[in-house]
Amino acid sequence: MNKLDLIEALKTEAGITKTEAMAVVNLFFDEMAKALANGDRAEIRGLCSFYVKKYKGYTGRNPKTGELVKIKPKNLPFFKCGKELKERVDK
Repeated sequence: MNKLDLIEALKTEAGITKTEAMAVVNLFFDEMAKALANGDRAEIRGLCSFYVKKYKGYTGRNPKTGELVKIKPKNLPFFKCGKELKERVDK
């Protein structure tokens, strides 16, 4: 399922227009992205949670040349599956 499939399902289930469904889906994803950008968790009970892991900078090595390279600190989003989703998928 992709974003357009989700919009179509919302349109059908809720009986709203495609434009309204698109606005709801975009709002949902935009707010989740804002929360993660602020370092907060985005949690949907029973389904999943998204959170940000912070990595410190370190010195790496270019495998091609062997040259030492400074790697900057970074934040990466992670997904954790909820118990109910695990059970539904495992059926």
